[in-house]
Amino acid sequence: MRRYETIVIIDPDITEEDRTALLSRTQEIIPQQEGVFIQEDHWGLKKMAYEIRKKPRGYYVLLDYCGTGKAVDELERFFRIDDRTMKYLTVQTDPNADAEKILEEIAEAKKQAEAPKEVTASSEAAPEQAETQPVEAQPAESPTEVEPKTAEDSTVSEPTPEN
Repeated sequence: MRRYETIVIIDPDITEEDRTALLSRTQEIIPQQEGVFIQEDHWGLKKMAYEIRKKPRGYYVLLDYCGTGKAVDELERFFRIDDRTMKYLTVQTDPNADAEKILEEIAEAKKQAEAPKEVTASSEAAPEQAETQPVEAQPAESPTEVEPKTAEDSTVSEPTPEN
């Protein structure tokens, strides 16, 4: 199985419901073609480098999935015939991907991302400990003590007198 990323630019003028319906349909196509949908990343409304269909902006979505060429072909066929999609690009990111391993790694990353939140919650519960530790004051450097690092930094412009 191969791993693919597809970036889709969706018409910015469609409603949120239509966009959700379009993306849910793409999530259905991949398993129908013996693939595994991994994740969907919404980049949001962005300005495009050039206008497409006389529109300067588009709604960007990144689809990450594993599958065969059949899944890519069917997904791109769907984007080609659907008027809500303005552009799409599919890139193969891994020729020998293991979908189960990738899903496990993503689940582990989510657990680790949630773990620091629990640590900060326990540190917020004991504010007395944070207040009892002294804070050392560091002397501020005066501008005359700082030496320039490059030749460009050594040139100092004199202020112009005001009339």
